[in-house]
Amino acid sequence: MLDVSRLRVIDAVARHGSVTAAARELSYSQPSVSHHLARLEAETGAQLLQRVGRGIRLTQAGELLAGRAAEILGRVDAAEAELSAHVGLTAGRVRLAGFASAIALLVPRAAAALARDHPGLEIGSTDTHPPEALEMLRTGKVEVAIIFRYDDADDEPPGIRLHHLLDDPMYLLSDRPTRGMANLHEATWIAGCERCRGHLLALCDAAGFEPRIGYESDDMVLIQSLVAAGLCVATLPGLALRAHHADGVNASKLPGLPRRVYAATYGEPPDPPAVAALLAALAKAASEG
Repeated sequence: MLDVSRLRVIDAVARHGSVTAAARELSYSQPSVSHHLARLEAETGAQLLQRVGRGIRLTQAGELLAGRAAEILGRVDAAEAELSAHVGLTAGRVRLAGFASAIALLVPRAAAALARDHPGLEIGSTDTHPPEALEMLRTGKVEVAIIFRYDDADDEPPGIRLHHLLDDPMYLLSDRPTRGMANLHEATWIAGCERCRGHLLALCDAAGFEPRIGYESDDMVLIQSLVAAGLCVATLPGLALRAHHADGVNASKLPGLPRRVYAATYGEPPDPPAVAALLAALAKAASEG
């Protein structure tokens, strides 16, 4: 059976790429880290590390084990959090990760409701993109992830359960009324990061043009500031507009299927009481408009 403390060692080595840094994080001596790694190789019967100059790197087997170690350690930490709240909602903690507009709009409402109804329950949140939020959920760093997806998106990884919160339409933003995307084919656009602009590109393609992108940002406040100044046009989901709508920004709802917003949990039901309470609070916050 694999030793959890040794899994923590290979996880730290994989993240830092160094025995010295791993020892510093774990408050071990370097010989102690090397001993744990040697014992781990003996237990698994696989070479996990190889020398590269004065340093080391993980072998393919080592990378495989380190990836599983991160997941196992995360689930151990999640189990501790779940058990602390399982006896009731008078104590414990629930951690969540979600994208910016959900954190800005839904989480404060949900957290305030939980603080009123269950003052002993601690809520923590992290602002991050959906893929990272799902990875944090899978590895047990959070108990709930707030994500969005479109109907043509790939299915989530095994073990992920989705709880629908709301349908989020897309809006076209400009500093004056417009008559649709096609009329803005010569405009300057602001787009999200390279991996976040796919939906904008698809909308423009459907309207028969390729957008001239002059600005790049995922910050909903900055996007609206640039639009209000007349420097560019943009698309933005309704949830972001509910969280912040700047003066001088004209928003017109675009036709088509909305993106779906979900709270995601991991593992088989039922959810622990604290997680179930957070899901209920998020659903109520989403329904308030």
